[in-house]
Amino acid sequence: MHFSYAQRLQQLPPYLFAEIDRLKAEATAKGVDVIDLGVGDPDIPTPSHIVEILKKAAEKPENHRYPSYTGMLRFRKAVADWYERRFNVKLDPEKEILALIGSKEGIAHLPLAFINPGDIALVPSPAYPVYHIGVLFAGGKSYFMPLIEKNDFLPDLEKIPRDIASQAKIMFLNYPNNPTAAVAEEEFFKRVIFFAKKYEIMVCHDAAYTELYYDGHKPLSFLSLKEAKECGIEIHSLSKTFNMTGWRIGFAVGHPKLIAGLGKVKSNIDSGVFQAIQEAGIAALNSKEKIVEKNRQIFKKRRDIMANGLKELGFELTIPKATFYLWVKVPKNYTSMEFCQFLLKKIGIVVTPGIGFGEPGEGFFRMSLTISEEKIYEALARLEKCIKYL
Repeated sequence: MHFSYAQRLQQLPPYLFAEIDRLKAEATAKGVDVIDLGVGDPDIPTPSHIVEILKKAAEKPENHRYPSYTGMLRFRKAVADWYERRFNVKLDPEKEILALIGSKEGIAHLPLAFINPGDIALVPSPAYPVYHIGVLFAGGKSYFMPLIEKNDFLPDLEKIPRDIASQAKIMFLNYPNNPTAAVAEEEFFKRVIFFAKKYEIMVCHDAAYTELYYDGHKPLSFLSLKEAKECGIEIHSLSKTFNMTGWRIGFAVGHPKLIAGLGKVKSNIDSGVFQAIQEAGIAALNSKEKIVEKNRQIFKKRRDIMANGLKELGFELTIPKATFYLWVKVPKNYTSMEFCQFLLKKIGIVVTPGIGFGEPGEGFFRMSLTISEEKIYEALARLEKCIKYL
């Protein structure tokens, strides 16, 4: 029989990491000790008290049935309490909070609620690919906002053509940023709010990395700015904050109509988050700050070792204020894909080519700090040996 993919799958951008994956598998099969700096997945275990709550909650018969589509009210109240403590933002647990099966799911489903075929979304580039993919699956069109170094990796709103802005339905933002590790300050978010209200655009801010900050620089919530809730929705995750990537739990907060729209899509597509995981999520959100601070100290030390080591070897980068990524310039005479292939073939190190996140990412590669200090030192030693070949 002949099976053909739907057009939405045929429209997916090429998977530029396929060759890297092939070379990684090839090297592993040959017995190479591959050091993987490509995946943004914390290697630190979920705190033990959160795991214990899950174990106990999984034994409760009431948690074995279908959960609420919107999330347990106790979970939504825990989110509201956490937002008020962390960002001084007041939220109504009944109308302004929605549980998600991880932030990725919420981001992907949001365009289905608000984008009609042919509608425009403003999407940053380089960026997490799901923003564009969600728009594409909803039949929309992405207008890419370049994130470039001279603008501190913030989109230049003034360069968005007026006719594009007037047609746009959604603007996606993500700060602290993946992959560039850039942060956004209050003044930028004020400009975003003015722009969004002028053109009646909803703003979806992906805030997954707000708790991975260093040197006392606390990132803002978009919703902490006056009038932001009038145009915005913010999507958060427990994945990076509490080392819970595999647990698949996050939440969306913001304007009641935006939350209701996303909730309507979800109620027709999924059946909610397993309540035992929500109980563990409550325990995480109610945790004392020292748990998250311990994570920050670990990643800060790794950041300092790797960033300073790379600079000593002649690589160009800005030491990030947040996230566990380094956004590093590719050596001259290489494309980002060529350099990533070179590192994997020559010294068994996996990094992510900037072009994989969008055309403006060309000229950079991303390193993830989700490996041990021992492995970081080993990676730097290997890089030092191959410098002469660059």
